[in-house]
Amino acid sequence: MVSFGELFGEWQPHVQFAVEAVREAAVAARQVQRDLAGAAVAKADRSPVTVADFAAQALVAARLAEAYPQAALVGEESAAALREPGHRDVLEKVVGYVRSRRPTATPEQVCQWIDRGATGGAADFWTLDPIDGTKGFLRRDQYAVALAFLGGGNVRVAVLGCPELTEACVAAPGGRGTLLVAVRGRGAWRSRLFDDADAAAGEGGSAAWQRTTVSAAERPEAIRLLRSVEAGHTDAEGVQRLAGVVGIRAEPIPLDSQAKYAVLAAGGGEAVLRLLSPQRLDYRERIWDQAAGALLVEEAGGRVTDLDGRPLDFAQGRTLAGNRGVLATNGRVHEALLQGLRQIGA
Repeated sequence: MVSFGELFGEWQPHVQFAVEAVREAAVAARQVQRDLAGAAVAKADRSPVTVADFAAQALVAARLAEAYPQAALVGEESAAALREPGHRDVLEKVVGYVRSRRPTATPEQVCQWIDRGATGGAADFWTLDPIDGTKGFLRRDQYAVALAFLGGGNVRVAVLGCPELTEACVAAPGGRGTLLVAVRGRGAWRSRLFDDADAAAGEGGSAAWQRTTVSAAERPEAIRLLRSVEAGHTDAEGVQRLAGVVGIRAEPIPLDSQAKYAVLAAGGGEAVLRLLSPQRLDYRERIWDQAAGALLVEEAGGRVTDLDGRPLDFAQGRTLAGNRGVLATNGRVHEALLQGLRQIGA
């Protein structure tokens, strides 16, 4: 069996921490999903935030404080809503799930762990999306726990936990899920996410790690586009026009979260397209929504740019301020899609 050290070299401690953190967060998320069946509070933008979001971010931040006390974390969630009197019951639920793994945790500690994600300004930092694809989570469909380490403006380590996928590209609700790891220059790998024996074995588990590679498809008509389920996250008409210009015959595959990147990296599709919604042309992607998936696709042999063909710039703060949208592909069909985007004026 290949060890973590052999696969990831000097990055082995970072990978081991991230694998353990993502596994713990995914276990908590699945338990919340089973127990609460969709209890949620609302963000300022009205999108749902579940108890699982808060519990997962608290658990990852707590583990980070133990492993790398000085490390910065850029995360999606803030504990501001939990501190409001009207959400005290939600806070109690979050604390309950955190205490199942950290028995002495207090409500204030939990809020402090969550708020650690508001840090920024460091040259090297971790970025976390505790539940990427919240609406997929609520539908008991695809979602992901996404954690990445960035150094010098580049994503160095990425770990993606996809509880509802098997073999990284097959929907399997309630199954063992897929854990994906990428380290820059060392390839992309996958293993099981849920397995009691593996979780107890250390070094991220005893399950075999398999190399993950993108599809070899080259013909435009064979392109399987992976696009967001939520209409507000993309331009559905633009996707149709692009398909017509490029000659794509397959229907787009709607999929929540960075699970799209897992499917792309494992050869289950040829392209992930984040085409800007006409109602949100000024929208810029959050780094936690793209960092882990982007490195995973690149290390699996694919290519990731914005809609103009520029590399994603993760050195601009909490958003990809210098980029418009995202195009991730198996590499072989990238130029054809960029040309199509120019033709439709996207």
